[in-house]
Amino acid sequence: MRKLGISVYPNHNSVAEIKDYLDLAAKYNFKRVFTCLLSVEAGKDQIVKEFTETIAHGKSLGMEVIADVSPKVFGALGISYDDLLFFKEIGADGIRLDMGFTGNEESIMTFNQQELAIELNISSGTRYLENILSYQANSDKLLGCHNFYPHRYTGLNYDHFIATSEVYKEHGIRTAAFINSPTATIGPWPVEEGLCTLEMHRTWPITTQAKHLWATNVIDDVIIANAFASEAELKALSEIDPYRLTLDCVIDPKTPALERKIILEEFHFNRGDVSDYVIRSTQSRVKYKGHEFIPFNTVNMDTGDIIIETSLCAHYAGELQVALLPMENAGKSNVVGQVTAADQILLSYLRPWQKFAFHEV
Repeated sequence: MRKLGISVYPNHNSVAEIKDYLDLAAKYNFKRVFTCLLSVEAGKDQIVKEFTETIAHGKSLGMEVIADVSPKVFGALGISYDDLLFFKEIGADGIRLDMGFTGNEESIMTFNQQELAIELNISSGTRYLENILSYQANSDKLLGCHNFYPHRYTGLNYDHFIATSEVYKEHGIRTAAFINSPTATIGPWPVEEGLCTLEMHRTWPITTQAKHLWATNVIDDVIIANAFASEAELKALSEIDPYRLTLDCVIDPKTPALERKIILEEFHFNRGDVSDYVIRSTQSRVKYKGHEFIPFNTVNMDTGDIIIETSLCAHYAGELQVALLPMENAGKSNVVGQVTAADQILLSYLRPWQKFAFHEV
């Protein structure tokens, strides 16, 4: 099951503030929590004090909590890779290795007596995972999670993101990546120009970021990297179907009731015999055969336009299409709305037979 997650930073916010945020996220069915020990300079006792209560609260809400660590953190806290009891004591369900060891240490960690998940950094782009697996790691205890990047222009290149993520998916390992809340300002580091995995996401709407990650089919879990996201953002993310690409759209106010129903309520899937010019959802023309679809807005079509064919198109009448390229209108096709500019990037991810839907904004 694909999950949504948030991030919390106990060394930057009060316990009360974080508990309130956890409660709010749980209300909208968020199931993962990322927290970071990399920027913590306090000793063990202080970390236990700051982290244990908030982690326990998250777990009481049914959330899985992963703590970000590195070999430097292990050394600073006097923790050995073959004894992870400290992380269990603060309540974590797993640890994320921002930087790793040599491969054998990670393989030993996957057999830890505390049964903690061991999450690996996907973003580095080395043969890191294969090296760990070559030491006969328990792959059932492995997770993968990308980095986030607080400094503008330093986020991941898209092709690199896909290539590194695919390695984990090929081995059946669960993956995660981060998105950026435009309203949130808190991260683990002083520099905060948005927190996201992909650089291309930095200024996108938060819902488009999430839908894009899921549309790639290489990411299972989507985590908001910065805190605190607004309730409106959490709610909007919770309403996304992670398995069916949902396109935000604006519908022409002149659109008749049946055409509106076709857009928003009918079950859409892209035909298998795909076109360069349009995405085609054809079941509505079968269901509403015999209905007279009257021309009312037969302007030329542009990328992202939502089209419903009129009865002038004979047996195509009632078919819904989405324009992928500009097209000349022969006067037989109604433009009934448009996919939002932000979500038009998602059109290229609609594969043959893929299911999709529309959300009116």
